[in-house]
Amino acid sequence: MGCLFSRGNDQDGSKEEEQPKVYSWDKKDRPDPKDFTIAELKGETVGRLPGTVNGQQFIINNCQDCNIYIFDHSASVTIDDCIGCKIFIGPSKGSVFLRDCSQCKAVIACQQFRSRDCKGIDIMLYCDTQPIIESTTKIRFGCFHYFYPELKDQFASSGLSAYNNNWSNIHDFSPVPGEENWSLIPEEVTVADILPNPDTENFSQMKISTETSDSVVPLTHGKRRRIADEFCLILFFHKDNVDETMKKFILNLKNEESILLESKQLQIHYEDISRIFGELPYLKEVAKAGPVTALQFNGKDVVQKCQAFVKDLGTEVPTYVSSDPERAKKDIENWKNFVEAQFSM
Repeated sequence: MGCLFSRGNDQDGSKEEEQPKVYSWDKKDRPDPKDFTIAELKGETVGRLPGTVNGQQFIINNCQDCNIYIFDHSASVTIDDCIGCKIFIGPSKGSVFLRDCSQCKAVIACQQFRSRDCKGIDIMLYCDTQPIIESTTKIRFGCFHYFYPELKDQFASSGLSAYNNNWSNIHDFSPVPGEENWSLIPEEVTVADILPNPDTENFSQMKISTETSDSVVPLTHGKRRRIADEFCLILFFHKDNVDETMKKFILNLKNEESILLESKQLQIHYEDISRIFGELPYLKEVAKAGPVTALQFNGKDVVQKCQAFVKDLGTEVPTYVSSDPERAKKDIENWKNFVEAQFSM
């Protein structure tokens, strides 16, 4: 009589041993939370160098009168219960959240910014989305401008474009009738006035510049007062050297007493270009090359100045520039409507 419970192909009677399951908390290379936390300090200069955070979450908690520098990209950052601190936060792919902080100054780059239950805060901000404050008073905002050699790649690692900065477009969840919970930092105030460069030995190799001409993120005027009645919109289409060209263009316009109000970078199809600006056959192929960057300028005779600089560029970088002041107004309105529609989808 045959055996009902035959072992099949296991003829030698041995059975392969099952490997034990390995969970994430068992892995030896699991990041140590202590490496990504700065807490319970007073009067110290501390931080992290490029390459030491590498996209992890970071926590800053219960520090007083400290200078804190996170010179790397992160997943998100929470800053809780800090008093009188000066803080630098490199590009964060997610949110930077300030809670229960007072009398702090910060330079921050992030995808989303939020504050809650804070008071007396000055922030030089890059924020990819609309910054949000809640139960926060006497908070002031300025435009992020900063440079060190690794910063550009850190923005890229965080999926952030240096040209998509909404630093002055604040949403207040808890407005008080007749009072302003937030305001803009005076335009003569710079990052160097907000945050000193680190002076300790462990940061001695950092090559930092707070000059606006060196900044990875262009200095934009935001919602501050306009300096003239004339505006101009210029679009730069993607090419290998387009970033350097745009930096030179912005600097040239600044030297001509014109200001960059805002910038926006996004992917756009030629069909959208023709719908916004009319048929422009010379842009049909270049629109496929990569993202388009729009710069909006303000100043006396700014259209004429933009056109002159574009002429000097020749065919080095494909561009579109408003043809006259009246056309510029229509271009800007149509462009804003398009961008709002794209980001509301």
